[in-house]
Amino acid sequence: MYSVLDNPIWQSLTSVDANKNIGNTQIAYLDAEIAPFIGMPSWDEASQHRLLQHAPPERTWFLLYSHEVHFIDEYKIVFSIPLYQFICTKLGKAPALKKGIKIVPLDSAHIDEMIALTALTKPGPFMRRTIEFGNYHGIFENGKLVAMGGERLHLPGLTEISAICTHPDYQGKGYGAKITQFLAKLVMKKGETPFLHARVDNIKAMDVYKRLGFEIRAEIQFYIFRRKDL
Repeated sequence: MYSVLDNPIWQSLTSVDANKNIGNTQIAYLDAEIAPFIGMPSWDEASQHRLLQHAPPERTWFLLYSHEVHFIDEYKIVFSIPLYQFICTKLGKAPALKKGIKIVPLDSAHIDEMIALTALTKPGPFMRRTIEFGNYHGIFENGKLVAMGGERLHLPGLTEISAICTHPDYQGKGYGAKITQFLAKLVMKKGETPFLHARVDNIKAMDVYKRLGFEIRAEIQFYIFRRKDL
């Protein structure tokens, strides 16, 4: 079941999230206002040459893949780092929120605040239509969005939790842990398994996820790349 997570973008955009795929049956990608993700069933040389011919040439792409990709000369790597991929089959506890603080749904009326918060905290790409992945929730203090998170990639029986972030001035209150737990519960209520990704050097976040019951499943390679001639 979990082997599909070795190539999560491709598996998502050709299954549960296929309605968001604006590519084709060989190259799957999203509108730039949703996310810069791209997926293919294989990243061998022939597949990359096909990508050159059929994908929008001006875009910068984000890739999650279980194996090291040897990019052809026509592409350059802008950034790369290994991530740990976590799954959760038994959820742990998170600290209780202080009185008066609640986790509430976020919608299109909150997009500007969400973009500002993610631009500050950099949990991953967040665009004006990223919220379309669904189930975004946040925490407000004094009318200000100070923490948030939501869903991203969906595969059969699996849902990714993403964009977990807390404003620097409000860290240490357990908001990130509580939102992660809240979202994981929503996923589990659907009979699905939550998964998420974390940089291998983000020790603080990984400690939180482990306390919540998440376990490392695999190491996933993360690439940002684009064509060299642009």
